[in-house]
Amino acid sequence: MLFVCVHNSGRSLMAEAFFNKLAGEKAIALSAGTQPESQINPTVVGVMHEVGLDISHKVPTLVTLDMMEIADRVISMGCGAELMCPAGIVPMEDWHIEDPQGKPPNEVRRIRNIILGKVKALIEELDKEPIRLKGGEK
Repeated sequence: MLFVCVHNSGRSLMAEAFFNKLAGEKAIALSAGTQPESQINPTVVGVMHEVGLDISHKVPTLVTLDMMEIADRVISMGCGAELMCPAGIVPMEDWHIEDPQGKPPNEVRRIRNIILGKVKALIEELDKEPIRLKGGEK
């Protein structure tokens, strides 16, 4: 799973952290940005800490073609709406989540909770999918 946003300093990092916590051993997620910031949004770090997840050690990362090619799914957090997203060269879905940049903590909490709900729904969906071997065999 690959979560992509513009700056990889908020939305995609929240999704990555929630997914990796909730999916357990079933799957792993990465996150990246089309124009990564130099550091994580400190308000995002704070609201994630409130729910027991420490993302302060993460470093915003540039999305690469290799990342997209190895991901089972690519989910844009809304980068398609903010600029032309290179992640669009592979099949992806867009969750259309607003950027928490510059928003007060209460708004960032609201965004965090939306992301959490979407990640939970995604994991439930993945649990229902048949396991496929290489080549598409069931």
